[in-house]
Amino acid sequence: MDKKKGILNIGTSIISKIILLLVALYMRRLLILYIGNEANGLNSLYASIIGLLSVAELGVGSAIIFSMYSPIVRGDNKKVAALYCLYRKLYRIIGLVIFVAGLALMPFLPKMISDYNSLDINVYLTFFLTLVSVVISYLYSAKTSLIEAYKDNYINTAIGTISRMIRYALQIAAIIIWKSFVIFLICQIIETIIIWYFTDRTARKLHPEILSMRETLDQDYKREVTKNIKAMFMHKIGAIVVGAVDSMIISIFIGVAILGKYTNYTAICGAMTGIIALFFTPLTSVIGHLCASKNSGEIRKYFNYFYSMNYILGVFFFLGYYAVIDNLVVLFFGSDLTMLRGIPFVITVNSFTGYMRNAQLMFRDASGTFYYDRWKPIVEGIANIILSIIFVNIFPEGYEVVGVIAATIVTSLLICYIVEPHILFKYVFKEPATKFYFLNYSRVILFVLCMLLVDWLKISCDSNMMELLLNGMISVGISVAFLGLLSVFDRGFRQDARVLLTQARQWRKTMYKKIKKYKE
Repeated sequence: MDKKKGILNIGTSIISKIILLLVALYMRRLLILYIGNEANGLNSLYASIIGLLSVAELGVGSAIIFSMYSPIVRGDNKKVAALYCLYRKLYRIIGLVIFVAGLALMPFLPKMISDYNSLDINVYLTFFLTLVSVVISYLYSAKTSLIEAYKDNYINTAIGTISRMIRYALQIAAIIIWKSFVIFLICQIIETIIIWYFTDRTARKLHPEILSMRETLDQDYKREVTKNIKAMFMHKIGAIVVGAVDSMIISIFIGVAILGKYTNYTAICGAMTGIIALFFTPLTSVIGHLCASKNSGEIRKYFNYFYSMNYILGVFFFLGYYAVIDNLVVLFFGSDLTMLRGIPFVITVNSFTGYMRNAQLMFRDASGTFYYDRWKPIVEGIANIILSIIFVNIFPEGYEVVGVIAATIVTSLLICYIVEPHILFKYVFKEPATKFYFLNYSRVILFVLCMLLVDWLKISCDSNMMELLLNGMISVGISVAFLGLLSVFDRGFRQDARVLLTQARQWRKTMYKKIKKYKE
């Protein structure tokens, strides 16, 4: 039953991601065409600001959901109910804190928008509507997590997908008929209310006994949960700060019009990366069981395999993204919204360096060693803020965005790429990370060289679609040639690639048998 639910969860997530990606891109295009790129930029700025305010939530959901697994397996409904009651109470407090903090921040919005005087949009009203839509979500978050804790993620995914599709339909109508950014944002509130309604009904139907109990946790268990929350909070804060600060600095120093163009590039990259990440979801439990064996040699072997698999996927995807991203922006949003070539270059490098941390982070979290580098995200966030402000002011006009993203790349390479492998190799593999440092940095450098080769071989055509297809094929050719050469000269990579191909064949056979059995 667990395997069936796992396949159902992953399949539902992948299908919904692809559908929502395509519809979201179409809706973003309409938003830009009918209301303006400034509205697109403001939408991204508001998301970044509220994301930064939501740092109060980080760690609460993950820690309590994790704590629910054990009592659910034991059938201890009282302990599950106690955790649910704690979770519901915390999220109501967090929602109130975010709402009050958002209201307190509203008077300063004009200071955060460089081109505020040229806007024809009420930033106070539109920010308030965005804030309300987010705060409402905290009223049903506990029930969403309860459903997830029982491994019924596909239910949340289905509710979210249907509600999001309704929202997109309403927003498209709001854009075309009324050309109103205010009504566009009201549709987000409608979506949140729909999710609230169906999540509440579903949770009450599936787990009435849990929702009817009023239990409290004993102090010892409460301290354990609190410790997990603190650890999760410190670990996730860096990612939120880095992601939100980049958008906010672009808005403050450059303007929301440029931010709108920038987010068109990152939206495509982020959505596609999210789809790829779904394929790694089933690996989490496998890695967890592996790390529990305490066999450092076996764990290291599988780490090498996952690292190589991640690199192969990363080279194909990000090289392809870099080759055709300008064509995709023209196709989806219009030719007047492309940016200087240096900007997609640093966006690609930044996304690739972040993506290549997947293997380290997966094994670090699965082995429980995230406690040892809990201060790393704080240092990373502070360093990124300082460097971003410096770089955005010293880079030449037109390249300020390059400076902001370059700051993120520098902090990632000089902090994350040093600290994370050190912790993993010291506490899990029981060996120094010196060789891995050389391997990791050299792989990034080789990828950047492949990007330069794409630039050198890039073809320009009168037809945007033809140019997209030709440059896409060039990126695939370079990826195949590069990875082929790497497998020839690197025996370890060759062995990992062979294992990957074997696993892919086995997975294909297994899925074929499951589909055949299902049809019968």
